Amino acid sequence: METHTINYTDVHHKFKLNGFHLGKDDLCRVAYSFIKEGADFEKPVGNFLLDWFDDRDYIEMDTSGSTGLPKRIRVKKQAMVNSALATGAFFDLMEGDKVLHCLPAKYVAGKMMFVRGFVLGLDIDFVAPSAKPLKNCDTQYAFSAMVPLQAQNSIGDLKWIKKLIVGGAKISAQLEADLIASGTACFETFGMTETVSHIAAKPVGDAVFQTMSNIEVSADERGCLVISAPYISNEKIVSNDLVQVHTPHTFTWLGRIDNVINSGGIKLSPELIEEKLAPKINRRFFVAGLPDNELGQRLVLVVEGEPYELSEDTFKKLDKYEKPKEIIFKPIFKETGNGKIIRQDSLNA
Repeated sequence: METHTINYTDVHHKFKLNGFHLGKDDLCRVAYSFIKEGADFEKPVGNFLLDWFDDRDYIEMDTSGSTGLPKRIRVKKQAMVNSALATGAFFDLMEGDKVLHCLPAKYVAGKMMFVRGFVLGLDIDFVAPSAKPLKNCDTQYAFSAMVPLQAQNSIGDLKWIKKLIVGGAKISAQLEADLIASGTACFETFGMTETVSHIAAKPVGDAVFQTMSNIEVSADERGCLVISAPYISNEKIVSNDLVQVHTPHTFTWLGRIDNVINSGGIKLSPELIEEKLAPKINRRFFVAGLPDNELGQRLVLVVEGEPYELSEDTFKKLDKYEKPKEIIFKPIFKETGNGKIIRQDSLNA
């Protein structure tokens, strides 16, 4: 992959934003307008554009806690350019391709959609982030990125998108089935702020992630993913994601080590248990561990909404130690801005 020919100060001559060809100076004027007079969703775009075109060679961003406690980090702008090039190569994006940008600019995924536009010469339609981004859509797009909630609410309209990437939170079994049936080429992505958006992707329905070019993966002594991405970071990035590594370029995601429950000496992965339960529970749910005098932690099932009776059939695919000791109902889950359930806060609410 060529990374030395494109600099972060460059804007591709084919780049368009909402129908207009805009260069660096034009984008800075747009930024001031967004900040001064724009809608709430436009102000973060204005701030990002001014940050992108200032004299610094980095952008400051807040992490989500994928590699530890949430913190503010500096991401090199050239690393973001290189990430955009890798995405373009992986998904065969071409200059002039029309793409839909419907993510908040506050997060790395939203910022990277703009960077891909600058670098690859994309024709971006930027709309207000909403739960139903394709409502009333009548334009054909080559590419878009959504969080799972947006994708779920757009199933009937995915005909307008040729290739869709979905990230930010795990895709449920029902959404997976709906995306496969949609006819659109849908991909689940894997990444974090520290890796400048995604470093791997897989067709929805497949188990194995394939890394972007120039990225290699391994597992540490805990079984957690270690990412070597020299064009993004000089140091290896160590995550808290439990994985099965197949080759330096392929892996299967198993869950989060910080979610692992130790119940009576048996280590249980919530994500693997949730995968077995997903076909049987038609609400949002998760499993977690609560303090227990006898077991250390007891496994509980937390379901969103009004209480109801779950049949024994719900749990028939679970192993002996995977069956919840208790079912807890919560009116509504706490979640991040991109729709990811905050487990502990939801459990404590």
